[in-house]
Amino acid sequence: MSSNQPEKNYRSRPWLSQYADGDPADIEPEFATMLDAWQAARKGYPDLAVLQYFDRDITMRELDGLSDAFAAGLLDAGVAAGDRVALYLQNMPQYAIALLAIWKCGAVAASVNPMNRQRELKTLLNDCGAKAIVCLQSLYPIVSDVLAEVPTELIITTSELRYQTENDPRIFAASTDVRPVDGLDMEELIAAHEGQRSPSVTLTGNDPAVLTYTSGTTGVPKGAINTHGNLAFNAAQTEAWTEQYDDQAILAIAPFFHVTGLVVHLAIAMAIPARLCMTFRFHPVVAAEQIAQKRLTTTVAPITAFIAMMNTPDVHAEQLASMRTISSGGAPVAPQTIVRFQERFGHQIKVGYGLTETSSTSHTAPRDKPSRVDIDSGSVSVGVPVFNTFCVVVDERDDPVAPREVGEILIAGPQVVPAYWNKPEETEASFVDGFLRTGDVGFMDPEGWFYVVDRKKDMISASGYKVWPREVEDVLYSHPAVREAAVVGIPDDYRGETVKAVISLNEGASVTPEEIIDFCRSQMATYKYPRVVQIIDEVPKNASGKILRRELRDHS
Repeated sequence: MSSNQPEKNYRSRPWLSQYADGDPADIEPEFATMLDAWQAARKGYPDLAVLQYFDRDITMRELDGLSDAFAAGLLDAGVAAGDRVALYLQNMPQYAIALLAIWKCGAVAASVNPMNRQRELKTLLNDCGAKAIVCLQSLYPIVSDVLAEVPTELIITTSELRYQTENDPRIFAASTDVRPVDGLDMEELIAAHEGQRSPSVTLTGNDPAVLTYTSGTTGVPKGAINTHGNLAFNAAQTEAWTEQYDDQAILAIAPFFHVTGLVVHLAIAMAIPARLCMTFRFHPVVAAEQIAQKRLTTTVAPITAFIAMMNTPDVHAEQLASMRTISSGGAPVAPQTIVRFQERFGHQIKVGYGLTETSSTSHTAPRDKPSRVDIDSGSVSVGVPVFNTFCVVVDERDDPVAPREVGEILIAGPQVVPAYWNKPEETEASFVDGFLRTGDVGFMDPEGWFYVVDRKKDMISASGYKVWPREVEDVLYSHPAVREAAVVGIPDDYRGETVKAVISLNEGASVTPEEIIDFCRSQMATYKYPRVVQIIDEVPKNASGKILRRELRDHS
């Protein structure tokens, strides 16, 4: 499906619908931009403790004043409407304060993974042309090295410990404050501009709100332009789809620099509004403690976070008693993991699907139904398309396929970003005829539930047969000793490629590579089971929980 081909009217096809029996249901969001949604929520709930960070609560009224003052400081520092301001932060109040301030300036936030180092940071700052960067003091040495080559105004955040009275070694063991010799301090800027209001700006739904960078698991990260309309609509979709409660309280496990944390945690909390509990970094015991202490009701996280909770003896079912919805996205989920989590904690994990380019959620299970498992393949469904969303599965000729036939998943809807930042060729290749090419392979069942098989680029060709890593990983996860698993293709002189599995083990478990190979051989076709098994302490993942298969292949 290229730009010189005739447009295919995918929206007329019945298998685009949520349940394969009509067009997807529509909603009408009340607000065109996230800033409008925030302002309305602030007026309605000024005293709600919207940000909770250990023993510090910040109300909607306080957040408004803090972000106003910081916006005034940014303007004085030379930030203008349309400028990009990079956020190099963990999940902490400063992220919400800075994000709102950037929008109040009419500027654009650029999310940076705090795990990135000099080379990666330099690439992203050059790509977005950042006018300023808001960073942790502990990351100052990295930023300082990069700023010698990248002309960016330096803004330093307050200490990551400033909003709590106790230093929790489980979270902050690696945090060291480094006072900069140059640049500006966020807290000092806020204090100097206290009581000031930033001049009103006029934003539309088409204006960029955040440049959210793809994870780069298959190459150089690309900055998806998440517009104000994208974020406002996806927040409205998620709120309506999941039927939020008046006492909604969110545990922010997904990182804010990732689109899931940005929308499903931060944007939702600011728009509903709802209490948002942050813990800087994820720690399974700290997360469980915060759920129990603050009576939290919902969270979304990569499945690796829930696996960590299951494998931590100090996390107990009664600590999670207040939770109503626990969801996972961003990485494949094995059926056995859902079963084990429910047996341990009494909650079923709901599986959803979305991409950076869909501003988070495009599919999830309806609120009154659990995630479905396909009888034939054993795969867990990622759900059905949410409101106003079209989805189609196409073959190699870009023709729609029938239910249960595997092909590439294409998505259209108001949450789909318009383009990548400064990447016209990649934009043209990925956004065609009003649809996003996801690069994911999957199928739809006759009832309209979608299943993601794998990434197109991850498919293994062994002796001419197609092997999808996800299928092999699901079998590996069913072994009682396996904690995490990743499967890649490696060169093989005879077969072209052969299947390699890299696994980590549950605490106290013992198994040999040969036993794992025999286990898989007994449960799948001869060409599918792994010929090579490597046991390591931790399967490499990025900060959003996705397995770094490219890294595994590079070191094979």
